[in-house]
Amino acid sequence: MSHDGSAMNESPAAPTVIRNEERSRYELKDGDAVAGFAVFEVSEGGRIAFTHTEVDKAFRGRGFGDIIASEALSDAARRGEIIVPLCPFIASYLKDHEVPGGIVDWPEESDAQESATTGESAG
Repeated sequence: MSHDGSAMNESPAAPTVIRNEERSRYELKDGDAVAGFAVFEVSEGGRIAFTHTEVDKAFRGRGFGDIIASEALSDAARRGEIIVPLCPFIASYLKDHEVPGGIVDWPEESDAQESATTGESAG
């Protein structure tokens, strides 16, 4: 304990992930800052295509890409949406992690390649 009675090693609040329907993305917030996001497109038939995931450079190296992927995919599964991983980061995450209740519609190889961008990716 410090002299004022508070714990010395208090950890900051855990980051939270919210679904921002207006911006069509899941946002990872660290305090008030948007530390990263996963962009999605919802289509008919209950499909949700993840097209891009990004973590701000200031927040890299803290596992935030995995947190965004885990929370976004879990939420989509809870909603009964069919997950279409067009984003290479989301596709890689799905290959290594199970999403309980998640139904994945893997795109053709050419579809996934077309969605890869030269911008900063999660990780």
